[in-house]
Amino acid sequence: MSDIVVAKRYAKALFEVAKEKNIISQVEDELKSVASAIRDNADLQKFLNHPNIGTSTKTGLLKQIFEGKVSEPVWNTLLVLIDKGRQSILNALVGEFTKVANEALGQATAVVYSAAHLSDAQQAEVASQFSKITGKTIRVTNAVEPKLLGGIQVRIGDRLYDGSLSGKLDRLSKALV
Repeated sequence: MSDIVVAKRYAKALFEVAKEKNIISQVEDELKSVASAIRDNADLQKFLNHPNIGTSTKTGLLKQIFEGKVSEPVWNTLLVLIDKGRQSILNALVGEFTKVANEALGQATAVVYSAAHLSDAQQAEVASQFSKITGKTIRVTNAVEPKLLGGIQVRIGDRLYDGSLSGKLDRLSKALV
């Protein structure tokens, strides 16, 4: 079974538990923090993915790092991933959990690419405008891309809305050729 299919199953199960306990946002934040902590530590990644290190040793280390700092559903998910040898799907699990949570809560995540960092007011305006377009509550994440020259690109799911200066120049160039 592909990692993405497995990640979807784990994400759906974790979402159901989080929904039952009314801690969906907390679980999402904790998952992102745990995945980021593991991703940012190459030695920890090697340790967790090493085939000759037993699951009890791996869970012992995770216990020292994360136990008491994350909710029970996230902690139990980490234990199951280690026990089943599926720790490599953690990043995919985070993405799938976010998708499931957004869909169930009528939300969408918009990654807004801009030449410079957007202020909170600008991000709120982007969220407001795209909320009208999508009919969903928009959560904005800003990513700075200096090559855009000006304007913004907004990615919501698989759709890209390009209002950047570089995008306009590309379209103009193609129209002239």
